[in-house]
Amino acid sequence: MRHMLFTERDIAELWKAGASFELEFSELRTQFDVFRALKRVTADFGWRAFMVMRMPRDLEDITLSALSIICSWPAELVNRYDENGFLKRSPILARLKKSVTPFRFDMTNISEQELQGPVATAVELFKSFNMARGVYFPVHDVLGNRAAVVLSGDREPAEVNEMLQLSMISTLVFERISQLQHADEKPSEELSEREVECLILTSAGRTSSEISEVLGVSEHSVNHYLNRAAKKLGTSNRTQAVAKALRIGLIR
Repeated sequence: MRHMLFTERDIAELWKAGASFELEFSELRTQFDVFRALKRVTADFGWRAFMVMRMPRDLEDITLSALSIICSWPAELVNRYDENGFLKRSPILARLKKSVTPFRFDMTNISEQELQGPVATAVELFKSFNMARGVYFPVHDVLGNRAAVVLSGDREPAEVNEMLQLSMISTLVFERISQLQHADEKPSEELSEREVECLILTSAGRTSSEISEVLGVSEHSVNHYLNRAAKKLGTSNRTQAVAKALRIGLIR
């Protein structure tokens, strides 16, 4: 078995490239900026399309389009993929859910014995879009949310040094996406203690009248606190405010 050894120069080049990408991605201000940057990276490495997708906790009624965060795959490919229900049977997704190691997948190497039924249909679908090969990079954010960055096309399989560079880029890309999403979800103004208490009690199913009794304030005050909380969270009513507060961890 031949081992791949990296020289000090190789390591220095990878480090330099990583620092350059880190600076570039840190300056991206919107998710569309991330899309354009990743589209350029995809082309620079000779791939056709990319997808950044969340890892599902449950495959029941989940589609690829629902999991996609940003994607340059052809819409027809995604639609046909979902129509055929390929996600539930995907060996790639199964591997992504169980591993944190980047890997390559080449549909042109699937044996004739395996190339039957849905597998054959899926392979033909990806071949028709010249996307039978791909590289896959499991990533996660600081909250532990898991995702994957996928580059697809028909170029020759990626070399080890390319996999290392793309793994580093994928980590930076998802970190920036997470930062932008978190920034979008932060309240425009900090909620007061009373506003948080009203949201907690509302999430427990209490009415304004019941909350007023628990907190010892008027029902009018409760409605005022809830309206203020909804405004600060950028939502239109108390139901949406509770849902967002739960999602961003403001209440539990």
